[in-house]
Amino acid sequence: MRYEYVEWDGREFPTQDRLDLFHSILDFVLAHGDEAMRALDRADLNDAQREWLDQLIKDGLLEKVAGRWKLTPRAIGAMQRRALNEVFRDLRAGRRDGHVTVHPGGLGERTEGTRRYEFGDPISELDPTATLRNALSRGGTARPIRVGPQDFEVYNTEAQSSVSLVILLDQSGSMARYGRYPHAKKCAMALHALVRQQYPFDTVDIIGFSSAAAIIPEHKLPLTSPKPVTIFDPHVRIRVPIAQVEKAPQHFTNLHMGLAMARQLLTRRGGENKQVFIITDGEPTAHVQGEFIHLIYPPDQTSVVATLKEAARCAADGIRVATFALIEDYAYMDWVGFVDQLTKLTKGVAFYCASGDLSSCIMESFLSGRRVKSYIA
Repeated sequence: MRYEYVEWDGREFPTQDRLDLFHSILDFVLAHGDEAMRALDRADLNDAQREWLDQLIKDGLLEKVAGRWKLTPRAIGAMQRRALNEVFRDLRAGRRDGHVTVHPGGLGERTEGTRRYEFGDPISELDPTATLRNALSRGGTARPIRVGPQDFEVYNTEAQSSVSLVILLDQSGSMARYGRYPHAKKCAMALHALVRQQYPFDTVDIIGFSSAAAIIPEHKLPLTSPKPVTIFDPHVRIRVPIAQVEKAPQHFTNLHMGLAMARQLLTRRGGENKQVFIITDGEPTAHVQGEFIHLIYPPDQTSVVATLKEAARCAADGIRVATFALIEDYAYMDWVGFVDQLTKLTKGVAFYCASGDLSSCIMESFLSGRRVKSYIA
């Protein structure tokens, strides 16, 4: 057993009941988003519940701003760490700063074999045995042995690379079913925590898309939720100016706008590899045309074609696209067919999975970059 000694910061050590209390509120917020905080604002609390909230305030997890309850940065950080522990519980610990590639380089772990020294290679990777052998071979029996730069031999090492990642998170009305959205949100939070701990040169941005698309700041992600369905007509054709889209029904699926925003965002990021993760559960039912957003149901080829064209632009810009298709209740082939088209067009990767399997699919794709297609049984 190993012990680690650190300076005590003066805070009381949390007992199990306090931990359970904190985890309960985290689960509540993950499940209900901002509505959970509004419920606290409206709640008629008894003495025990008020004591519970007071303790969370003392622990620096909740604060009241302008009469409304807010999560503190400490609470959001704790939620990310917990999500990381749950989602990536089988992840090996490591200290490297980049993703390993199949190409040789100078930053990763040593591999088999050596190669000639090139200007800029770290001296720490010099192989003294191979270097001395080269000098002996060149100088023959002459003494003393003279070692020159032409004799230097270095170990082969794995090259490493950074990733600029955008997660496109479906917030359409159907994501409220089967607990899909909390699973997706937890995976996004875990990726933020993972990048901070193991890949400091990577970037992760979240874009939520429903009838429109918008960047979700990291501190607001825990409070997001799917858009409520507000119109139930069997056939819908709505055209709304982009500037007025907040006045329209919000529960449609505008993947077209999400991809365009992701492509623009990734042009400003510095990673050697550009990556888009799409987490969605249905075909596009909206697209942008000129200054207008078109909301269409049932899904129409106009939205599909616009979305595929934008995906092709992403691929042309060197952006790799991975699609995580949640298909618990989708038996018809149109949805699967759209994902297949998207994957072939972008030479990307597709995972057809249940929301409960989403974390393992995302981990595999982010860490290994494997180009596989995975189906639920």
